[in-house]
Amino acid sequence: MRVGQRPLEDDLVSEVNGVRVFVDGFSAQYLTGVTIDYVTSMQGSGFTFNNPNATGGCGCGTSFTA
Repeated sequence: MRVGQRPLEDDLVSEVNGVRVFVDGFSAQYLTGVTIDYVTSMQGSGFTFNNPNATGGCGCGTSFTA
């Protein structure tokens, strides 16, 4: 995460509701169709990512395969 920095040459930049997001060109192919939400529950709160491209993932929810 590069807060307050400029995008690199191959970064794709998107701005939604005033938030700029930088995604490197290689990773962008894995993020098509991803939705991000902020959830608060009994287990805690944080961002959730729904990736329709994922074909598998680990039990801890920090990585996926596509």
